[in-house]
Formats: sequence, structure tokens, C-alpha cells
Amino acid sequence: MHKIFGVAAALAVAAYAQAPDTRRAVITGGNEEHGKCTIEVVVDSVAEVEVRGDMATIRTLSGQRSYFRRFQCNRLMPANPPAFRFEGVDGRGRQTLVRDPGRGGVAVVHIEDPKSGSEGYTFDLIWGGHEALPPPPPPPPPGPGPGDRDRGERDRGDRDRGDRGDFPVDTAERAVRGCREAIRDRAADQLNARDIDFRRINVDDAPGRRDWVIGVFEVRRGPEYGHRYRFSCSVNLDTGRVRSADFQREDR
Repeated sequence: MHKIFGVAAALAVAAYAQAPDTRRAVITGGNEEHGKCTIEVVVDSVAEVEVRGDMATIRTLSGQRSYFRRFQCNRLMPANPPAFRFEGVDGRGRQTLVRDPGRGGVAVVHIEDPKSGSEGYTFDLIWGGHEALPPPPPPPPPGPGPGDRDRGERDRGDRDRGDRGDFPVDTAERAVRGCREAIRDRAADQLNARDIDFRRINVDDAPGRRDWVIGVFEVRRGPEYGHRYRFSCSVNLDTGRVRSADFQREDR
């Protein structure tokens, strides 16, 4: 009998430990040009955060029970937010937007913490406003003229390379441009750094990462340069929209 009660108690404790944590947003108001929610959670192994309107729920998929530290918005997230984007802010593991709120009004962020022990993770959900819109498409190229036959042959060669998986030039430029602007915005917001110098920025050529832009920037403080940061952006190559943008100081 005691053994049965012991098993039941252990199951009850395990069920409680994995119970989801739900939080209602603190609405602060202000900055009407765009909507923004900042969410901070603690994760031990794997968890998912689901956000709908001003309510959020975190579910523990493995490890110790995950929970909220902060859920703050300047206004309620609409069911189909325009120009929506996700930005991972802090955390040693990986944060990924796995469901866009345009599909049913629910945003879902998947978090994987690779090391032992719990870790705090912070991310932003942003929508609307001119700074969240994708960069405009490049103007169409001029039509062929006299003497352009050789150039046309080269252009056809570029298209052939694109069919084999290489980026068209305008797609790569649009992805790089969108990432650069997203990183500038994040550096201004998180580091209060208005003057940054991009030392390197290019499309990631690693297998399976062709929709990522990576690089390095330095923060300029007066006449001197400060810390150096590595950054990465996930970009929708069809629209040029930046899905996520994150950076980390190199000497961490």
C-alpha cells in the first residue's frame, strides 16, 4: 500500500513539474508606429512558447519545468499582425519561430537549451511600422541595347547557375540589405549603439543554411572601436522579410 501511494505521489509531482505556465501581458502603451512584445522565460532543456493576443503559455517538452520571467507588450498582438517578425535577443541555445501568427493568430517559438542547468531566454515579437517592412524590391533591369549580346550571354549563364542552387544577385543583395537594417535596429535598441561598422556580411554558404545571412560588426565609441559582435539573420528569400536577427559578443 505504501508503495502504491509512493508511486502515485511521484507521478503527481512529475505532472506538476511539467504543467504549462500561463501569463497575461503587461500592456505599457506608447510607440504607436509598431507593436512589440518582449518575452523572457527560463528553460532547462526544450520548451515551446505560444502567444495569442495578450496571453502566453510555455510548455515544457523536456527537462525541468519552464516558466515566465516577463511578458510585456506596448499593445495587444492582433490576430493577423502586419509585417510580423521574430527576433531572438538573449540565451545560449537556439530560438526558432515555428508558427507565424498570420496562420490563426498564434505565434509559437521553439527553444532548445543544449547545456545542463536552466537558462534565461529573451525574444521579441514585432509587427507593423515602417521599420518592420521588408526592403523594396530592386528596380527592373534596363532592356537590352546594341552591344549587349555578350552581357546577355553572361546573364543566361547566371540564371543557369541559379537553377543549380546559387542565389540570383538581386536576391542575395536584398537578403543582406534586410539583415543589415535589422541588426542596426537591434544594436540601437539593445546596445544603445547608433554607430556600428559592418566588418563582414554575406549569405551563409553552409549546406542547409542558404536562407541565413551572417557576419561581424564592431561598435564605434567616439574615435575608438569597442566590442566586436558576430550576428546572423534568418531571411525569407521570396519576400526579403527578416524572420529573426541575433548577435553575440565575440569575447563571451
